[in-house]
Amino acid sequence: MTANMPPRRIWLCADDYGMSPGVNRAIRDLIDKKRLNATSVMVVGGAVDHTEIDALKQSVAANPNCTIGLHATLTAPFNPLTMYFRPLDGGQFLPLARLLRASLMRRLDPDIVQAELLAQIAAFRELFGRAPDYVDGHQHVQLFPQIRDAFLAAVKQAAPGAWMRQCGRSLPLAQRLGNPKALLLDTLSETFRKKSARAGIAFNPGFAGAYDMVRGGDFGQALAGFLDGLPDGGLVMCHPGFVDDMLVSIDNVTDQREREYAFLAGDDFSKLLVTNKVTLSPLSP
Repeated sequence: MTANMPPRRIWLCADDYGMSPGVNRAIRDLIDKKRLNATSVMVVGGAVDHTEIDALKQSVAANPNCTIGLHATLTAPFNPLTMYFRPLDGGQFLPLARLLRASLMRRLDPDIVQAELLAQIAAFRELFGRAPDYVDGHQHVQLFPQIRDAFLAAVKQAAPGAWMRQCGRSLPLAQRLGNPKALLLDTLSETFRKKSARAGIAFNPGFAGAYDMVRGGDFGQALAGFLDGLPDGGLVMCHPGFVDDMLVSIDNVTDQREREYAFLAGDDFSKLLVTNKVTLSPLSP
């Protein structure tokens, strides 16, 4: 990259606001520090009362570069907002693997899925007094067959000004083969991008952030790889948080969230942005 080229503008989005008070607190602190410019809210989460939402509004008001999206959720251990959502597992959404399998086998009802998504968009409107700036899916469910059609229809109907997250990136095949999760997201995103374009819904031009959070690892090193070659307007997802009892009870990613928070809050993160000529500046897809 030549010295006279302008910095790349990216979205650095913290997912899972609403999952637990500790996750919320970490995300707000990073917004206050201007280390994030987006966060995605789970309206079905256990920590989305008005106190938590008002606190997020205050943080975002002090950081006008930061946008708020809907982290639409269709997987366990969360419960649907709509009464007739199916299929369920003990009253909860299906676990991720079972939902993906059902979608690949075309066993879902897109109308039922769309009704749930419309309910989650409506809940977001009730909490924030407006539609979400963008919509993505917890565990990337927006990319799945059948579900992606329901997402696009719901967003076009209830949040027509919102953009949507796609999770693909143009990387050499050898590099993609080394990360099975990223390869799957690339494959699913190709169709999602085509359908989004036909529907007239904007999406981010590039994506990064997929790595094995359960096993952990050096988040700073992972983030450096995410930034390498990410286009202007690209999006990096992250999952900072503080571990609390609610988080431990519903998610298997705990301590790694604290490691992500520590890196994003520290000096090495600022140096990484400068080295890579990246900025968290206002932008739109």
